[in-house]
Amino acid sequence: MSQEFVLEVSGLEVSYESPVLHDVNFTLEPGERLALVGQSGSGKSTSIGAILGLLPGAGRVSSGSVKYRGEELVGASRQRMQVLRGRSIALVPQDPMASLNPSMRVGEQIADALHTYGMSNSSEVTKRVIELMTDAGIPDPENRRRSYPHEFSGGMRQRVLIAIALAGDPDLIIADEPTSALDVTVQKQILDHLQELVTERGMSLLFVTHDLGVAGERTDTILVMHDGHVVERGAPEQVLGNPQHEYTQSLVNAAPNLVVKSTDDKAAAGDPDSAGGSADIVLEINDLHKVYKLRGRGREVHALRGVSLTARRGKTTAVIGESGSGKSTIAKIVLGLEKATSGEVLAGGRNVDATSRSERSILRRFSQPVFQDPFSSLNPMWSVERIIREPLDVFKIGNRAERSKKVSDVLDQVALSKTMLERRPSELSGGQRQRIAIARALISEPELLICDEAVSALDVLVQEQILDLLRNLQNDLDVSCLFITHDLAVVANLADDVVVMKSGEIVESGATQDVIERPQAEYTQRLLAAVPGSGLLNV
Repeated sequence: MSQEFVLEVSGLEVSYESPVLHDVNFTLEPGERLALVGQSGSGKSTSIGAILGLLPGAGRVSSGSVKYRGEELVGASRQRMQVLRGRSIALVPQDPMASLNPSMRVGEQIADALHTYGMSNSSEVTKRVIELMTDAGIPDPENRRRSYPHEFSGGMRQRVLIAIALAGDPDLIIADEPTSALDVTVQKQILDHLQELVTERGMSLLFVTHDLGVAGERTDTILVMHDGHVVERGAPEQVLGNPQHEYTQSLVNAAPNLVVKSTDDKAAAGDPDSAGGSADIVLEINDLHKVYKLRGRGREVHALRGVSLTARRGKTTAVIGESGSGKSTIAKIVLGLEKATSGEVLAGGRNVDATSRSERSILRRFSQPVFQDPFSSLNPMWSVERIIREPLDVFKIGNRAERSKKVSDVLDQVALSKTMLERRPSELSGGQRQRIAIARALISEPELLICDEAVSALDVLVQEQILDLLRNLQNDLDVSCLFITHDLAVVANLADDVVVMKSGEIVESGATQDVIERPQAEYTQRLLAAVPGSGLLNV
């Protein structure tokens, strides 16, 4: 009987101009935790849109059924879906900064949800807001409810979205990539808390993710989606430990793990030069401090406290740590986007605080960034050709014909077709956009790439492609890389050296294999222990 299921999806087909979702079938029992996994474009978000009645544009359910506790949702009225959404089926979206109103205090945004569900008494609303923030794990809710989203960390903002989702007291939560942009320790805290809430309240959880480790560790059942089809389903240990479908096997093989990979023959042969020491230094940072002064309160935030590190030429140096550890501050100072309070940064032997115009121009070419979100870092109005060519125009490199040739050459280097030159970023996939961002960074022939969380928003297959691309470019061009990340599994797969940061200080550094396999600092050990799915994927 349908009534025994919280959610029953059968024969679901979704179409735009043509079908994009094909014969999707699954059920969700009370208290069950179900994961939908697959790369971008596999149909995960389309499935959610169909369930919630929120398909964009011309999207429509062309056949099949979606039942919530036996009630058919396909064809339900807009008014009925508005009643069900939030009260019965709640959504925790991926990006809290895109979902929260930056001009409203977080308590007001939770109160808005309560008003929608019929609560009107002011004191009762305030009391309930504090209760929900407490349930979501937000400390000091009485005071923090008056804060704005930008005054919260990424993890705390995600907890606000959980509080809003709980406001209607639903029995089904759909979590759409709720921790993909969070570091591993904050991710663990959020997932631990979400799991406790689901267990305590007897709720069901539909968890959408591209992180196989999270799916394996946090759910009872995994459904693998590919090109709009469900290609495999089963318990995590079955799907991840013994995948049957070729696509599932490729996902599992692509998932980064904590097994350190050698990045060149010297590292594989155990050459001491691969572990540091005699190689040329491309970047040197000495006793770096950065203090931010808060307006109006006379308070200071010490973002960096005496940081010293070196990066070797032709190698990848990873800087890891939680949000707020100072990783991105280092990148900004190296790129000349921030000025250090004290200390010295030498890029190719030149001080990044150089005052002469010619020195600044050399330094700008020396280091080039690749940011986390290529969609926001690429001009949406420009063609791919103009985006990649921009550094040549800025630095006045070559004539028109020479610039066109360099654009063509760098497209080859990042394995993209020249047919993309006239496209806009919106016409590209996430992986293609990141390749364009890398091409733009490479075209002025820098000696140092600074990659700030450059693969954290990508699914495992695309992430593997980008990491392979970076490795190959490093071998071919001997370019160095400062890789800012919170993902230890990516570090194990890519980096030669690693620097571990906490609260603006370096707590451990060394060759990647030493730090990953024999961590000395308690903090590093805690980061490693928080990596999800290690028992299923680290083989």
